[in-house]
Amino acid sequence: PNTVYAVLWESRQAPWENGVWYGPGSGIFKSTDGGTTWRALTRGLPTFAEGLGRIGITVAPSDARRLYATVEVRGQGWIYRSDDAGESWRRTSDDPRIATRPSDFAEVKVDPKNPDVVYSGSIVTWKSTDGGSTWSALRGAPGGDDYHRIWISPENSNMILIASDQGAIITANGGESWSSWYNQPTAQFYHVSTDNAFPYRVCGGQQESGSVCISSRGDDGQITFREWHPVGVEEYGYVAADPLDPDIVYGGKVTRYDRLTGQTQNVTPRAIRPADYRVLRTAPILFSPVDPRTLYFASNSLWKTTTGGSSWEQISPDLTRTDSIVPPNVGTYATTSEARARHAGVIFTVAPSYLDADIIWVGSDDGLIHVTHDGGKTWRDVTPPDLRAKPWSKVSLMDAGHFDTLVAYAAINTLRLDDLRPHIYRTRDGGQSWTHITGGIPDGATVNAVREDPRRRGLLFAGTELAVHFSIDDGDHWQSLRLNMPATSIRDLVIKHDDLVVGTHGRSFWILDDITPLRQLDATTATRDVVLFQPQDAWRVRWNKNTDTPLPPDEPAGQNPPDGAIINYWLQAPASTVTVEILDGTGGLVRRYASNDPPDPPLEGVNVPAYWIRPEQRVANGAGMHRFVWDVHYPRPAVLNFSYPIAAIFMSTPKVPYGSWAMPGDYTVRLTVDGRSQTQPLSVKIDPRVKTSVADLARQFELSQALAQALQRDSDALRDVQSLRRQIRDVRQRLTGGDASRDLGALDEKLALLEGRGGGFGAAAGGSDGLAQLNGQLGQLYGILQGADVAPTTQAASAIAERQQALEGILTRWEELQGRDVGAVNDRLRRAGLPQLQVAR
Repeated sequence: PNTVYAVLWESRQAPWENGVWYGPGSGIFKSTDGGTTWRALTRGLPTFAEGLGRIGITVAPSDARRLYATVEVRGQGWIYRSDDAGESWRRTSDDPRIATRPSDFAEVKVDPKNPDVVYSGSIVTWKSTDGGSTWSALRGAPGGDDYHRIWISPENSNMILIASDQGAIITANGGESWSSWYNQPTAQFYHVSTDNAFPYRVCGGQQESGSVCISSRGDDGQITFREWHPVGVEEYGYVAADPLDPDIVYGGKVTRYDRLTGQTQNVTPRAIRPADYRVLRTAPILFSPVDPRTLYFASNSLWKTTTGGSSWEQISPDLTRTDSIVPPNVGTYATTSEARARHAGVIFTVAPSYLDADIIWVGSDDGLIHVTHDGGKTWRDVTPPDLRAKPWSKVSLMDAGHFDTLVAYAAINTLRLDDLRPHIYRTRDGGQSWTHITGGIPDGATVNAVREDPRRRGLLFAGTELAVHFSIDDGDHWQSLRLNMPATSIRDLVIKHDDLVVGTHGRSFWILDDITPLRQLDATTATRDVVLFQPQDAWRVRWNKNTDTPLPPDEPAGQNPPDGAIINYWLQAPASTVTVEILDGTGGLVRRYASNDPPDPPLEGVNVPAYWIRPEQRVANGAGMHRFVWDVHYPRPAVLNFSYPIAAIFMSTPKVPYGSWAMPGDYTVRLTVDGRSQTQPLSVKIDPRVKTSVADLARQFELSQALAQALQRDSDALRDVQSLRRQIRDVRQRLTGGDASRDLGALDEKLALLEGRGGGFGAAAGGSDGLAQLNGQLGQLYGILQGADVAPTTQAASAIAERQQALEGILTRWEELQGRDVGAVNDRLRRAGLPQLQVAR
């Protein structure tokens, strides 16, 4: 246990896209006294003079004398082996593929039981069964998958885990088959954007997994693989969907993807790159928010097209530094040839004005900010003085002000300068002066992005290496908005309608639905007893359109937005009773919820695992911020049998049927806290993909409500009939026979026919319908009527009229039976001194 091996790699990542990947301090070292003293292991290994670079090392668990190492020599990687505990080494193979890109990868592992079985990880995972002499590819792809870590179970050599840029995969059979990395949200995005489809798509380029545009709302109750598709953009790139046609998508450097044909065209401004044309991994591309036909692309200069990339106009000179200043943190490497070389930057961010098409801000990765007020004819360097003094501070992202053409914000990332502090700059005078605004963002939270909310002036959002932060005073003070997000690198964020959309580098896309409360916060909010925030517009969207078997719960899926109207409220202190009511345009009550409502009873006899069922939503009455969702339905109809649909959703399957869909229009939310009420208006809008007329939707609603009323009448009568039959059974148990018992039996037979049997969805119509059968038939018609946002069919309307008539007939029979038969039986019971039957009239 006192024998320890260590590798040192002397290298330096420069602030520019370059570095020094070798140094005299690199090597393998060994300690036999638990790390107190060390000595270098050099025999058989290349020296620094011979080009020694990065090293990775492993010890065979079954043979402490057997070691393997990945060794970089002048940019090429090789596998070395030692059979004497590191005292001497030899190269095992001349195959250059087994340790490709050695400055990026240094991973080698040995089978825990066989020292001759060894694995190497790079853009392909390789395996050798003869101690490293020959190798075969175990896992990889033509584009390279970047395998960084390998783990082998100490107990079972067939159980192997590999970690790559895309995620982690596991084999249980030695590599014959593997799990998927799509079962974990580990996408590494560089930027995020959205399109103008409905529902809007979220787009970005992801490390080693190409590009993606994925719907923010899945049609089948969750966001699955059915909702996403690559869009022809390279892994590091921005994605810019055409504002006028979301099926046309552009990507950095530059590509044009047509969703209808599935084809991707290269439309880069320079088909062959000349020496004065520089682009790096993340090249900005975005549309003008003022002119939806103008697309900008940035290299070291700014380009513009109004023809979809068929032709381009260069509208700026080189807007990067002309000097080659080496920042102090490069240290001893400042004198190397790599550091002394010309290191030119690129434009790293472009921020067109939201108010004036001629105003464009740009920031470079070497720390400069420029602005034009005439569409690119002239440019002015407006770099903050302290930023100018720190070359290679990356202007990571800029955002122009939404309310003032002289306002702009700049997120400055200084990781490359060994400065982990947050940096955000704000100008209110067109760049003549700048203010550093990071109060409340902790050190270590380097800033990657800043955006101003398009609806509320001074509401800012910042993405850091740790979390999302927000400010309601134009950046003077910041608070964390992490909530349930993991601590992860926030590379970019955008505001889409009322949602905050985030692209992370390692934890995929995240959306914070409905930021309208942040738009309404002020200094008095926390001091007020109760605040009901004005709700955002609610979309009447069918949350789950699937009609058949669901995807298995093991299939990874994202969460859909809340299915209804989001109601946000604040309570300064706990309350005894809180109610949420929805009122229609005439003040009529649509729905009422209360914190003291009894729990919804579970469905009896449910033959389904509990993990499918949606937890019940409750109105919260504790102190703090709360969110309640009205599902945009009226109360559920009084059917006898509720159920869970076959088209279930993992952890989110509601019982059906719902109540009638609320009509599009104006409503009022009323919040009552311990007897004191507040109201806010609420607008409900129809799914824009639905083209049914308002008149047809109204006809559907009217018939649905008529059916709901019929179901309620049927259910009330059925309840009374069943109550009466229970009373008859109780009385007959006290009798030993006679006329009274006979009369009670005859009445019970009539009531049994009236009650009926076999109610529920799908119950067939017939001449001997009872209340139970009729309830099932009415419920079935209700489901047909509410199944889609369309006008009722002729046959459905006819069936509804016929069943409503049947209901009137059976209720007439029930009224007659109460007045005649029940009255006669009660007379006999009274004369016999027995308790009479009670009927709810």
